[in-house]
Amino acid sequence: MTPPQIADPPRVNHGHGRVAAVAGVLGEVLVTLGVLMGLFVVWQLWWTDVVAGRAQAQIVEDLGWQSAAPAPTTEPTTDPTTDPTTPPSPPAPVEHRTAAPVIAEPAHAVTFAVMYVPRWGDTAMPVSEGTTKHDVLDAKGIGHYDGTAMPGAIGNFSVAGHRTTYAKPFNRIAELEVGDPIVVRTQDTWYVYRVTSSQVVKPWQTDVIDPVPGTPGATPTVAMMTMTTCHPMYSAAERYIVHSELDYWMAASEGTPVELEGKG
Repeated sequence: MTPPQIADPPRVNHGHGRVAAVAGVLGEVLVTLGVLMGLFVVWQLWWTDVVAGRAQAQIVEDLGWQSAAPAPTTEPTTDPTTDPTTPPSPPAPVEHRTAAPVIAEPAHAVTFAVMYVPRWGDTAMPVSEGTTKHDVLDAKGIGHYDGTAMPGAIGNFSVAGHRTTYAKPFNRIAELEVGDPIVVRTQDTWYVYRVTSSQVVKPWQTDVIDPVPGTPGATPTVAMMTMTTCHPMYSAAERYIVHSELDYWMAASEGTPVELEGKG
């Protein structure tokens, strides 16, 4: 009788095992990276809005500006048919279309104005000097291009703001229409601009913030404002531009522009 043969032990494919182990580790790394990327997106698109929104609201509050109506300029009525204790209505705001008062350009990162866009609601957005990302646009909202006109001045008061993230002050810029008011306040003066046009340009087309946009070297004759932001959403491939011109100004002590309907 032929003795039974001892079977050969099963062959172990060590190469396949190593591949499987590497694939497993790689899969775990990819999952971890996916989670981290998701958290980054949440931080970038949501949490920066929350933090920056609170900070910018505090900046506006810290300015301490009030927009109360001026004191009445007429004597209370003595007509016996009316209540003598009823104070007279305050005078209507005075809209000036003469040369506007203009403040000096402040130091870098100093907040010198507040902007309201009635079409977007009643949010007060701080305007600070400079357009550097970390200490102005990310931290304080709207930035003023160094060397361009100040609010109310003849020339081009030019500003920049994020369209997404960091409280995204210019998120709804594409909704603006010709004739819409853009209201800017410095400590003592309101300036009411009205939208005249919008366009999309390449990042290198910086002549949109020239004193006369699109005409380098020309001498300006009107007070205007230019708003700039990235375009399209979540991209910096182009710039969305909105131009406006000064309609009128009024002293803060004279009340609040009617375009704000009592907000401010």
